[in-house]
Amino acid sequence: MKISILTIILAFLICTVQAQTNYVRLSTSKGNILIMLYDATPNHRDNFLSLVKKGLFKDQEFNRVIKNFVSQGGELDDTILDREKLNPHAHVQRLAAEIRPELFHKKGALGAGRNDNPEKSSYLDQIYLVEGKIQTDAELDELELKKGIKFSAAQRETYKTTGGIPRLDQDYTVFGEIVSGLAAAKAINEVATDKSDHPLKKEGFTIHILSKKEISKIAKP
Repeated sequence: MKISILTIILAFLICTVQAQTNYVRLSTSKGNILIMLYDATPNHRDNFLSLVKKGLFKDQEFNRVIKNFVSQGGELDDTILDREKLNPHAHVQRLAAEIRPELFHKKGALGAGRNDNPEKSSYLDQIYLVEGKIQTDAELDELELKKGIKFSAAQRETYKTTGGIPRLDQDYTVFGEIVSGLAAAKAINEVATDKSDHPLKKEGFTIHILSKKEISKIAKP
C-alpha cells in the first residue's frame, strides 16, 4: 500500500511533538520565540532549565550570528576554553551527547554547542538556533555518503521544503525546536555582524520557562 509523503511527514511530526512537557519563551528585540524542549534528550533539557532558573539566560545576547547558518547564544568557545586553560587540572565540564537520529537540524531546531571533542559532548551553556537553507536531493545524497548516515523520507522532505543544516546531524545534540516565532528567529539571523560574526548592535534575549497553565493554552485558539 502506498503512503503519501504528506502522511509520512505528519506521522513523523506527531511522534516528535507529542508528550513534550517543557516549553520556554525567548523574549527578543525581534519578537517572542516559543521553543519546545524534547523529552528524548532529558539531560540537555534539565541542564538548560536549571540554567534558566539560575538566571543565566536573563538579558543574554546572541553573540555569534552566521547568516543562513545559526544564531548562537551563551558563552563563546574562546571564553570557555580560555577559562579551562587557566585551570588545567580542574575537571572539564561537559554534557554527554544525546544524539538521536530522529532529532535533526531542521530550520528552527535548538542545539547545544561544543568544541571538537571525539565524544561530541556539549558545552553546558552554549546554545544555537538553526536557520540553514533549502537542500536538494543531490546534496542530501552526498551527505549520506560522506557521513555514513541515512535521512528518513520525512527528514528529506523537511530539508527540501523548509531547510536546515543536515551536515551537523549526528554530530551535535539537538534538544528542542521552535514552535512559533520563526520570523523573529530569521530576523535575528539576518542582522549585520562584524568579521567575528558578532552583531554590530546588541541582540539581547531573556528566557522564561512556561508554566503548566501557559503550556495548556498553546494548542488553544
